[in-house]
Amino acid sequence: MALLAAILLAVFVLPSQWALPVIAAGAIWEAGESVLWIRWSQRRRAQVGAESMVGTSATVVAPLAPTGQVQVKGELWRARTTGVETVEPGRQVRVLTLEGITLVVERLPDEVSPPRTADPGDPTAS
Repeated sequence: MALLAAILLAVFVLPSQWALPVIAAGAIWEAGESVLWIRWSQRRRAQVGAESMVGTSATVVAPLAPTGQVQVKGELWRARTTGVETVEPGRQVRVLTLEGITLVVERLPDEVSPPRTADPGDPTAS
């Protein structure tokens, strides 16, 4: 855009001795802007595909004993646990890796409720 503006200025507005410097400045501006946008667009790789699910949490849909189904980002996947225990539906698991089209998951620890503070008027508190 800067180059086009510089050319239009050089042809229609500016005296002839300024035409070449203005066009050169517009070309340098365009080149610098192009380099800036290319570097900005390549600052990190896009995460796409099944490999992008590694590290995310999933909800168990069919019991994992040790294989079953989990739901990740709205999609159902076949999954296998790393342990020998059965993981019931509704529990949260973490995706560790992908083997073919099967997710390898581990059970997330149970949620721990915060410790209860003692009420000074409660006779059962010790």
